[in-house]
Amino acid sequence: MSLYELERKGEVQDIINLLRTSDNPNIRERAADVLGGFDEHEDYRDVVSALIQAADEDDSKAVVGSAIDSLNDLGQDALEDLIADMAGVEMGEDQADWVKAKAFTKALNADVPELRMAAANGLGTVGDNDAVPELVDRFDDADPRVRARCARACGQIADARATDALEGLLTDDYVAVRREAAEALGNIGNRQALQALLPLYRDDNDRVRRIAVGAFGNFGNDRPVDQLISSLSDDSSAVQRTAVYSLIQLMSNVPTEQSHDIRETIVEKLSDTDDRSVVEPLVELLEESQQNAQRRNTAWLLGRVVEEEGKDRVVAGLVDALGADDQMTSQFAATSLAEIGGEDVEKALLPVVGDEDLPAKARAQAVFTLGKVGGERSRQRLDALLDETEHDLIRKRAFSALSKLGGRT
Repeated sequence: MSLYELERKGEVQDIINLLRTSDNPNIRERAADVLGGFDEHEDYRDVVSALIQAADEDDSKAVVGSAIDSLNDLGQDALEDLIADMAGVEMGEDQADWVKAKAFTKALNADVPELRMAAANGLGTVGDNDAVPELVDRFDDADPRVRARCARACGQIADARATDALEGLLTDDYVAVRREAAEALGNIGNRQALQALLPLYRDDNDRVRRIAVGAFGNFGNDRPVDQLISSLSDDSSAVQRTAVYSLIQLMSNVPTEQSHDIRETIVEKLSDTDDRSVVEPLVELLEESQQNAQRRNTAWLLGRVVEEEGKDRVVAGLVDALGADDQMTSQFAATSLAEIGGEDVEKALLPVVGDEDLPAKARAQAVFTLGKVGGERSRQRLDALLDETEHDLIRKRAFSALSKLGGRT
């Protein structure tokens, strides 16, 4: 029976037997690789033991590398078992993290690159800050996979001491290394780390650009606005959408006293471009986000960037947001609808004011907005609403709106 058939049928013991007894290193390598996919099998412990034995004893570097990769795929427990076996230490559930970290750190200097990679993964999971200098020392490893894993581990630990060294990896020849370094700097998120990411919005690799642009929302000032606006025209749609989300995140993160200036700067720079790819992801963010700060800023920005194409969906999204639990989101949706104005907005709001299945505050916000954008139809509808409603807030808003539309007949 072929290895493929054994894998398909889940014949783990037969695959283990091939790993241990086959004279063909290619078959042993493939068997080791296949065993990494049985993380939930009832013979899991046998799988781990067989892979550790192969990693320890097989005379083929390819088999050893495949065994270590599979142990890594099987999870942290399997990885710890491997390192414990090689380091000659115990790593039970009750073992202190510093003991595990010490064993993983020792394995960073192993001859086999896959073991160095696995050790870096383990250190990232344990999260021991004392391991950062050792990880940084491996940033000049000859194997780019090791450099990438060590950068990732530093990002998981998020210790600022790695910032300088990670910045140095941003010019690495290998995309995976640059990508992991960029993500790690984004996780660290201090001023130096974020500043180092700014040039990467022009990186040749779209995944690196997306990671860098995604971190720009963590700035507490307007420094990345130009880069974010430029990224709205990126060749990659993923980078474009990430730039939109980062613009909103940036608006949410800046200090309150700077928020108005940041908003106006973003609107001004958006108005200077012909790119309107921002609107669709903004509407999706308004519809789907669970974060109040994001929804508030999205509702506000939509009223300033919408154009005729796609306006119906924007208006519908803002009308729905009138009923948001967060009062500021509701208010920003109302002000954006007023900013858009016109018959389309009036037409969308008129059914809302009389819909008793909707929350009263949503109807009250619709009434308020009609007072700013409505015409004769709105005046007549609000006049009738005063006689229909028993809700004090809606009645109060209707009186106020009618006074702006010419009063009652």
